[in-house]
Amino acid sequence: MSRLPFSLSAKSEPFFSSDGIPSRTVVLVGMMGAGKTTIGRRLAQICGLPFVDADVEIERAAGCSIPEIFARHGEAAFRDGERRVIQRLLDGPPCILATGGGAWMDAQTRRLVRRHAVSIWLRAPVHVLVKRVAGRPGRPLLAQGRPDEVLERLVGLRYPVYAEADIIIDCGDETVEQGVQRVREVLAEYRRPETVHVSLSHHSYDVLIGPDLISRAGALLAPHLPQKRVVVITDDTVAELHLPRLLASFEETGIRADVISVSGGEESKSLACYGDVMNRLLSTGIERKTTIVALGGGVVGDLAGFVAATALRGLPFVQIPTTLLSQVDSSVGGKTGINAAAGKNLIGAFHQPVAVLADTSALATLPRRQRIAGYAEIVKSGLIADPDLFAWCENYGQNVLEGDPAALAEAVRRACAFKAAVVAADEKEQASVGGRALLNLGHTFGHALEAELEYDGRLLHGEAVSIGIHLAMALSVELGYAPVEDLHRLDRHLRSLGMPVSFDWFRDSFSAEILLHHMTRDKKMQDGKVAFVLLRGIGKAFSTREIPAETVRNLLVSEGCRP
Repeated sequence: MSRLPFSLSAKSEPFFSSDGIPSRTVVLVGMMGAGKTTIGRRLAQICGLPFVDADVEIERAAGCSIPEIFARHGEAAFRDGERRVIQRLLDGPPCILATGGGAWMDAQTRRLVRRHAVSIWLRAPVHVLVKRVAGRPGRPLLAQGRPDEVLERLVGLRYPVYAEADIIIDCGDETVEQGVQRVREVLAEYRRPETVHVSLSHHSYDVLIGPDLISRAGALLAPHLPQKRVVVITDDTVAELHLPRLLASFEETGIRADVISVSGGEESKSLACYGDVMNRLLSTGIERKTTIVALGGGVVGDLAGFVAATALRGLPFVQIPTTLLSQVDSSVGGKTGINAAAGKNLIGAFHQPVAVLADTSALATLPRRQRIAGYAEIVKSGLIADPDLFAWCENYGQNVLEGDPAALAEAVRRACAFKAAVVAADEKEQASVGGRALLNLGHTFGHALEAELEYDGRLLHGEAVSIGIHLAMALSVELGYAPVEDLHRLDRHLRSLGMPVSFDWFRDSFSAEILLHHMTRDKKMQDGKVAFVLLRGIGKAFSTREIPAETVRNLLVSEGCRP
């Protein structure tokens, strides 16, 4: 296994600079009495940064106390001024900023903090808060009743929103020094997820990549949900592995979640399964602002996406892919669909997600075969138009297949960035030359193999792509488009990792004539001509419909098929 460069194991910028000073403002949020001011002052002192109390700044700007602002102008005017003060502070140099208990409840303020700072919720139980604020003056909200009852009510309202903070730290009866030390330890380990932005003509979204994102899904997705209600579509295997963490994150952030689970495998991408899922979905009483969340691999993503595209004429959609294949391929780009008796993915729609969470920790549960299936799509991306990515695969492919977390995260980031650029240029595969159609490199051959094996699990989609990209390169060499050295380079890389390369991977033989027949059933057929993506070399893909069937038949026979 090649040694990974440091940049891969710590791709995200560290929160602390080399001299131990935070590189951006730290915003402390939480209820009155949570310790924002005491912990914030000490943290600022240790870090050598200014400490700013937002309430003090508000009073300075208003020329009167907060109780007087409430009495004269009301809470709405106070929140508006509070937001303006916080924005001014965030536009300045890094500091430790303690906010009032209600500041984080404002959606605009939350957006500002997400953009410019790192937020920490100091979470404390009600009995601790009551003890700390008892008898303190200058708390307008506590004047509305018994402190314990007021705090209990505020906790119920605020804690699900506070849970959207970047970091959550539980506080109790520890000393200030202990609390500060805990904050510093968490900040030292904190990394923001990697972000790949997908920018389309009428829509854009982010692919977030990093470890343990499922456990933070509620906080990460809440800003993107039109209402705090989702329906999770998953399969039985994934549900056992990852669903409890996802539901816990939704509960923590006050997101109501229903669950629909299907059987694993390609058979779930059927009209019958689609109809069953749709009926179960409608029975939950969904609305047009209810979001569909796909938790699983490519099958679940395709099925759930098509359900989202067609239920009530279109629902918001989130992808949480749990396999390497789905993280680098099907979760990005908005292609959704199900299979028909006539072929794969013949029923479908373009329906872009509002967000994608690629949790690299989920990949640790995958067997090597599943990682191989996903890795083939990464190699494919390099072959199409990114020779640097292909060279990276040659150096670190073994790390990816052995499950190295840093290599997996970097592979996902590189592949998603490549696909995002292709999709942005040709969202609905309408380019007359090249464009998104190039992503089908190897798929004409691969889909034919899958169809012949009836999608029964003997051949995973990524394994079919692995064989398909070899055949596409071999055909390109046969036609004189690509140098034979590039075919040898591709085959050497695939075989070094134990990946399927050609028909010698199978025990049984295939009929070239039957495979050609399957190719004619492909959805990319036009005017009776089969579409092929070929190569003029590594990183130089192009599409064509001018390949004679006899040429393809001869290639298949030379590769080991029966005539």
